[in-house]
Amino acid sequence: MLTVKAYVGDGAVLLALDLEEADTANLAGFAIKCIAPVTGPYPTNEHFLKNNLNFNQGVTGDKQLGPANLVDSDQAPFQMFHWVHFPSVGPGRYTYVVYASYFENGNVKLGPSTSVDVDLSYESYPGLKVGFTRGYISSQAYADRFGNKPLVPAQRSMDFNTTPYVAQYDWLGAHARELVFDFLQECQQDPSITVDVFSYDFDEPDIIRALCQLGSRVRVFQDDASLHVGSALEPQTVQALAQAGASVKTGHFNRFAHDKVIIQKKNGNAVKVLTGSANFSVRGLYVQSNSVLVFEDPEALLYEQAFEEAFNNMQQFKSSAIASKWFDLPSNATPATSVSFAPHQTAFSLDKVADSINAAKSSVFFAVMEMAGGGRVMDALKSLGDRQELFSLGTIQSSSQLGLFRPGIDANTAVTSFDFLLKNVPEPFKTEWRGGAGQVIHHKFVVCDFNDWDPIVFCGSSNLSSGGEISNGDNLIAISDRRIATYYAVEAIRLFDHYRFRSLHEQSTSSNPLLLTPNDSWIKPYYDPTNIKSHERRLLSGAS
Repeated sequence: MLTVKAYVGDGAVLLALDLEEADTANLAGFAIKCIAPVTGPYPTNEHFLKNNLNFNQGVTGDKQLGPANLVDSDQAPFQMFHWVHFPSVGPGRYTYVVYASYFENGNVKLGPSTSVDVDLSYESYPGLKVGFTRGYISSQAYADRFGNKPLVPAQRSMDFNTTPYVAQYDWLGAHARELVFDFLQECQQDPSITVDVFSYDFDEPDIIRALCQLGSRVRVFQDDASLHVGSALEPQTVQALAQAGASVKTGHFNRFAHDKVIIQKKNGNAVKVLTGSANFSVRGLYVQSNSVLVFEDPEALLYEQAFEEAFNNMQQFKSSAIASKWFDLPSNATPATSVSFAPHQTAFSLDKVADSINAAKSSVFFAVMEMAGGGRVMDALKSLGDRQELFSLGTIQSSSQLGLFRPGIDANTAVTSFDFLLKNVPEPFKTEWRGGAGQVIHHKFVVCDFNDWDPIVFCGSSNLSSGGEISNGDNLIAISDRRIATYYAVEAIRLFDHYRFRSLHEQSTSSNPLLLTPNDSWIKPYYDPTNIKSHERRLLSGAS
């Protein structure tokens, strides 16, 4: 019997597939038809999802992926037991029809099917919204849709005309971008609202213009570490804001002022805060994979306390009350949430994350920048491969650090890296991406037991290392909620699949190309209880 379980993410869906082992003889894979709410770029609203791999034409690293590689999955079925779809046409109600496809007389034939309805309407709580960037600038989808067009003019500045790039920005920034600009539009439309901003990378022209239009209603605390001075664009941003009447201060604690935060205050009272891992920059919203969260009071009150402390008394921030503990925020409008503000005297904030990783019963998913930062979280992540009872999956920045995980032959840990992006982002981002510490900014989250009894997700701007928690201005958020944990788990799997495929593509050669397997031997690992693929199938499908 074929079963399909759908996990809803932020504008994306994870389809977890399962099939009785007795029904796997001659299985060619799974074909997936999507019935979308509108047609989008397709002739009709019904189409088979496409596969980059097929049975005949091998994919090799010396050739760019192109439309010729894409084949409808009824002819080139997915030889995996899960698939993540990030629809191009945006939110709405979707139906997915999944077919078990079989080899028959040298051909692939559709077999039994089942369907699942999915609502991708950006569900949120009254007091919390979560949005992700698409993060697909190095992808087949971006190449097909935009022809790999650049994101900025040749002579880049912090005030260039973005009109020629808006379609790309909308697609790449996705729901995260929408949350940012909706937030700013609220500020512009209500003259009783004033705005406080923590900024790190800060060069997105339309965000800067929106804040300049608010003039004296804005205060900004901008990082001025070495990467944000001199010829960087941030000094120009600071100058433009100051000329518009904003009050701007700069600083960097012991190392960085690493928060990415906008606070709304209505009649002087903090009412809403936008935070997350996304910098207010072209790279942060349109190149990288990031998340944005929008909280309403009482979260905004705490963020405003942190801003006041940094803006007025940065040198004493570490010893202030706001940096001294986790703050629990029970609310009828949001799931159970806690937040901590760095820098701290000691990295106490990481104990909560490490304890959750070590107590996880079924799964841990993560995306982090550096494994070399030290601290209990890094130690807990590195030891995941020693825990046979867990399924864990993650993405890190550098392939040179993959060996830190020591996953072993029979481990239930899979890790891939962002390194492919180093070679494939367009200029000027390629050279910037290779910059010093602090310039490579992307997701930093950990999800524990997302589909178990006690799910929790940790996110925010913290790099989850002890050095950052002691030296950087950061905020670290803990959310105990199945829906939000599922959002981040779907994102973790989406990232892993994307970068893992890009890495395999880069390494493939004419003598060893990427091809679909022409027989059912690909299935065996998924039913071998010692293999990570079997653990993955059972975890995601809910099989015992």
